Amino acid sequence: MNVTEAINWRHSIRAFLPKPVEKEKLDAVLAASVRSPSWANTQPWEIFVVTGDTLERIREGYRQKYADKAPAAPETPRPTEWPEAEQKRIQQLRPDMERMCGASVEQFAELNQNMFCAPAVVYVCMDKALSEWSLYDIGAYSQTFMLAALEHGLSTIPAITLTLYPDVLRRELKIPDNLKITIGIAIGYADKGNGINSFVSSRKPLDGTIRFFE
Repeated sequence: MNVTEAINWRHSIRAFLPKPVEKEKLDAVLAASVRSPSWANTQPWEIFVVTGDTLERIREGYRQKYADKAPAAPETPRPTEWPEAEQKRIQQLRPDMERMCGASVEQFAELNQNMFCAPAVVYVCMDKALSEWSLYDIGAYSQTFMLAALEHGLSTIPAITLTLYPDVLRRELKIPDNLKITIGIAIGYADKGNGINSFVSSRKPLDGTIRFFE
């Protein structure tokens, strides 16, 4: 698989098998990810990898939060208003999923709230003193991580729902207060028999994105 094939092949997986991810595979993916570019070679990412009993305690903590209808923490904000083009794509997401996945789409909320049944989650953090420049670096790291996972037969999904309750994460993972939890990436083996994984989101046409100047 070349780079272009990996980019085209990668899509978010929403249902994972309970099969654990081998430690050597996680190590290989993490080792490749540090080759990501960063401003002035700052390499701002701080990585917390969670599996096994610790992940189950986090999952249970989230279940309790959902049962209590606890609001998401202020440090995981949503935009106050989406631009019109982005709002249309958000509104189209559910119809597209229903068209591709059929009745399997009814699992969407449950899987989100259950961390997609993933056997491992990687939390990517950075120091709160850093700016949006470093947040770009975090995005580059995350993409590198997800593409590297493909080489080892692993699937991923980056999801803000994995970070909704940072108090639970900080308690279980001992994440210090000076670190911002930017994103969680679930990783594992895709449940290929689950129809929800057949969903691949559309992309806007290039002529609506790119402007050439000569």
